[in-house]
Amino acid sequence: MLFHISEKADIQEFQPRPSEYTVEPVVWAIDADRLRNYLLPRDCPRVTYYAGPQTSAADRERLLGSSPAVVAIERDWLERVQRCRLYCYHLPPQTFECIDECAGYFVSRVSVTPARVEALEDPVSELRQRGVDLRILPNLWALRDAVVASSLKFSIIRMRNARVPWPGDD
Repeated sequence: MLFHISEKADIQEFQPRPSEYTVEPVVWAIDADRLRNYLLPRDCPRVTYYAGPQTSAADRERLLGSSPAVVAIERDWLERVQRCRLYCYHLPPQTFECIDECAGYFVSRVSVTPARVEALEDPVSELRQRGVDLRILPNLWALRDAVVASSLKFSIIRMRNARVPWPGDD
């Protein structure tokens, strides 16, 4: 099963939509392992990462510690995350193809009808239940740079919405 997280409760069918990341319109889905990266409001900027087979012991210790995965958000988003109600749509995988194994991204070029939908009342608890270390930071940019320069597997999402500007911007 693949998944799509939304703040909308009533999606009956997912229609392919244009995307800046694909040539043609697609329906996006995420695999079960990276579902954790989307258990937040859509526009919430985040840095997400986990160890892969090539991750060094030093990077694991420095950035992950004992956590299997980290999702980091800005402090300014915490209240919105806590108040947010999400809907997890379960999507049959037959028409999807993987376009990014690291991020767990799948696309379908045809409409997809959800098999079911489940309400997620408490995103923070959902993350904890999955063993995710939710880190709340005043600024994501230094962590983003450290993760990108590391040997970790990562996904950087919605950073254009970060409240605190990148230190290099004037």
